[in-house]
Amino acid sequence: MSDNSKSNYCQSNNFLNRLTRKKCIQKIIDDANIDSSSDNKLNNQSTLAKELNVIDLTALGIAAIVGAGIFSTIGNAAYNGGPAIIFLFIFTAIACGLSALCYAEFASRIPVAGSAYTYTYATLGELLAWIIGWDLLMEYSIGNIAVAISWSDYFTGLLLGYGLNIPEFLTLDYLSALRASTTIEALLREGKTLIELQKNADLANTMVAYTAWIKAPVFLGIKIICDLPALFITVIVTYLVFIGIKESKRASNIMVGLKLLIIFLVIVLGSYYINPANWSPFAPNGVAGVFKGVSAVFFAYIGFDAISTTAEECKNPSRDLPRSMILSLVICTILYIIVALVLTGVANYKTLQVGDPLAHIFGAQNLNLPWISGIVAVGAIVAMTTVLLVFQIGQPRIWMSMGRDGLLPPIFAAIHPKYKTPWFSTIVTGFVVAIPSLFMNLTEVTDLTSIGTLFAFVVVCAGVIFLPPPSEESKKKIFRVPYINGQWIVPLTLIFIAIAIFYFNPEGAKDFLNFKENFIEKIPYFIYIILAIVVAIFCFLKKYSLIPILGFLSCTYLMTELGVTNWIRFLIWLLVGFFIYFLYGIKHSKLNN
Repeated sequence: MSDNSKSNYCQSNNFLNRLTRKKCIQKIIDDANIDSSSDNKLNNQSTLAKELNVIDLTALGIAAIVGAGIFSTIGNAAYNGGPAIIFLFIFTAIACGLSALCYAEFASRIPVAGSAYTYTYATLGELLAWIIGWDLLMEYSIGNIAVAISWSDYFTGLLLGYGLNIPEFLTLDYLSALRASTTIEALLREGKTLIELQKNADLANTMVAYTAWIKAPVFLGIKIICDLPALFITVIVTYLVFIGIKESKRASNIMVGLKLLIIFLVIVLGSYYINPANWSPFAPNGVAGVFKGVSAVFFAYIGFDAISTTAEECKNPSRDLPRSMILSLVICTILYIIVALVLTGVANYKTLQVGDPLAHIFGAQNLNLPWISGIVAVGAIVAMTTVLLVFQIGQPRIWMSMGRDGLLPPIFAAIHPKYKTPWFSTIVTGFVVAIPSLFMNLTEVTDLTSIGTLFAFVVVCAGVIFLPPPSEESKKKIFRVPYINGQWIVPLTLIFIAIAIFYFNPEGAKDFLNFKENFIEKIPYFIYIILAIVVAIFCFLKKYSLIPILGFLSCTYLMTELGVTNWIRFLIWLLVGFFIYFLYGIKHSKLNN
């Protein structure tokens, strides 16, 4: 092998080296640019269209971040943490901000579609890169399935408010209707009547699902029950993504402007009705109550990383991607904090455990401004559409990068000659989201979206530490994470936090160290403590940069808050990914050549 080949690839017949082989940064960029060469243009090979500037990218970031989180899950978080939920938003924003700085350096130095997958390939090796790609598949797909189902709920609710009723069996998933049928029929066998059950407020949603079950038509002995609005919005958005990035960015810019206008209206009107008494007690359930909302709050921040998948469609990715990531994160954090204060100031936190908290505070139980509730419902529909749009843009481009590297079949890397989009990957993404959203209820596994995203953040924060130093010529052109020596800061900070916990919360510390109670639930925390100690030791010995280390530790901690059940589901998903990689990816990787 020539010296040049050795510089491009890390190859070895050793099995372990095959798993950890890396793709050099210049080779990644060359592979992405090769289709732009004159030879390939003569051969009619297509490339992605460069259409995005910093404003478009920032709008895409806001489009992805401001979605179901601010219109729905923020209510449950406020119910658990009270007004002090703003501190969780700040803590989560800091954790995401640290990760965003790492993403920004990667995006600046490796301006290639693929996001965390590509960044990991360049720094931590092929196997971990595949796992991150597989992880992002889960994040984007499950996230979009959940968003499509939520969009359907809001859309049908809005139509119902105007007297337009879609049959229940066409707005619900099959599993929910089946479970409702089982529950209601069991109650009927116990002697309850339908009239009694209909009057039970706790069974309202169950009765709707039961109605769908009994009214559904039957074909070949199977009840025809599906969520058609969820399918409808997925098909529309996928088509928009398919026909071009220019059309997608225009739609994104318009919808982002509309939803920001609606959120601004909510903030201004709500501010006039704030009752400061609702802010006392500020943290009714203490620190534990605040951190109960980790999953909901972090879910509200998912998305800024998705814009890095559009690197090859940016006019100046090395400059604009870092700026847009940080800018979108700052804007959304400010919005979240203000909205949380307005919510908890207008209504008591105990009343906010509802699916539509922004509409709730303007409802009959609070301010009684029904016209605002209708506007908020429109805002929620627009917001969820933008989230769906950005993730439907991101997923195909990750698959495209994996196909380009040989870890997926080459068809995944195909670019449409007319629309300049990864056409096959886009179609597959549409099917992966549309079909499950028709028939499944994935509310039990939406936390997987959060744990999958956090895992990607953790790996990116770790990967930026191992980036090779840039050349002197490129230093002035790229964004770099500011270097702060973490040799002493990291170990001393961890020691300080440990002392503070034992001093200010001795009972909690004692309960935590009681291995006889809830031991299984504590396993993620024990793993985190061991990991934090190991990181502190390496940081002291290697003088690692502070910012990526803090990003790594904070995101890993947020993962521990998601519970053992989600960890088990996540590990099962990763095991499936391992199986596919060893079945196909390792054999077809272009690093074998």
